[in-house]
Amino acid sequence: MNVIQQHAPTLAVAAVCMALGVARATFYRRSRPRLCGPRSSPPRKLGVDERGEVLATLNTERFCDLAPAQVYATLLDEGRYLCSERTMYRVLAENAQVRERRAQRRHPHYAAPQLLATGPNQVWSWDITKLLGPVKWTYFHLYVILDVFSRYVVGWLVADKELASLAKKLIEESCKSQGIMPGTLTVHADRGTSMKSKPVALLLADLGATKSHSRPQVSNDNPFSEAQFRTLKYRPEFPERFGSLEHARQHCVDFFKWYNHEHYHSGLALLTPHDVHHGKVGDKIAKRRIVLANAFDAHPERFPSGCPTPNQPRDAVWINPPKQDKATATTEDAVA
Repeated sequence: MNVIQQHAPTLAVAAVCMALGVARATFYRRSRPRLCGPRSSPPRKLGVDERGEVLATLNTERFCDLAPAQVYATLLDEGRYLCSERTMYRVLAENAQVRERRAQRRHPHYAAPQLLATGPNQVWSWDITKLLGPVKWTYFHLYVILDVFSRYVVGWLVADKELASLAKKLIEESCKSQGIMPGTLTVHADRGTSMKSKPVALLLADLGATKSHSRPQVSNDNPFSEAQFRTLKYRPEFPERFGSLEHARQHCVDFFKWYNHEHYHSGLALLTPHDVHHGKVGDKIAKRRIVLANAFDAHPERFPSGCPTPNQPRDAVWINPPKQDKATATTEDAVA
C-alpha cells in the first residue's frame, strides 16, 4: 500500500491497483483516517436490569430448552414483550450461551479400533455380504473370515439366512481347524446384528479370543473384508444372480480355492495368501531373487539401477495405525 501512495501523484490509482492485485475499494478505505475512540452505545440498547431480566427468563426451567423464537412467540401469546428475538440472541451471546438449547440425544464417542498383526492367526476380520438370488428380493448370505496378516480365508459359508448361530458355528470350526490357542486371537467385525450377538460374544469368551468392532457407519474400520468382497464381486465369472443355494456354494468353492492358492495379492508383494499364511515367503522370495539375478547377468544394460530385488511383504499389518506426532516424525527422520 505504501508503493501505491508514493506513486499516486504520477500514476493512476486504477492502473497501480490492477498491477498489484489490490482492489480500489481497499486502497480508498485504507487511505481514509481511522476514527479513534470507543464506539458509543446505541440509545435503544436495553439497560443492564432489562438485559438481566431477559437472560433470567431464557434460563428458567420453562424456557431453558427452547430456541429464542419459541420463547418470543410464547411470551407474545401470553401478552408479554421483553425484547425482540434478535436481542435475545445478543443477550445470550454476551453470556456465552449461544448453543443448541434443545434437549438432544448425546451419542457416545467410539474410539477407532487399532489392531496390529505381525503374523498369521493373530487378527481375524469377518463380515457378511449378500449375493443376489434367482428372483428379485431374494438373497443368499456369504459369511467370510479373513486373516488380516496373510489375507488367507480361514473359513466361509453360504446360507439363505443371516443367523447368529451360523456365525457362531463358523467361527468355532475355523478356530478348531487353525489350532487357535486361548488368548492369541483378536476377532474384528463391524456392528451388524450377528457380529454383536450374544452367542458370538459368549463363544469368543469361551475361546479366549478378544472381540473388536468397527465404529458405527465407518467402513474403513474393516477394510480387509471389504476389499476381499470387492475382489469376489468384480471377478469376470461372478454371475449377476445365483440360480440356487448350491450354485452360490459351488461358485464360492472355486473362488476361494483360487483366492487362497493362485491369487497373487498386491498387498502381499504379489505372493499368494497361502504362501504367507503357511510360512513359504522365504522360499518364494529366494527363488524370485535367483530369477532376477539371472536376468541381470544376461542383460545388465537393461537394469540401470543395478540388480533388481523382489519385493518383501510387510512385517506388520495394521487396522487404523496410530497417528504419528509431527515432532516425533521429524526427529526420527533426522536420526535416520
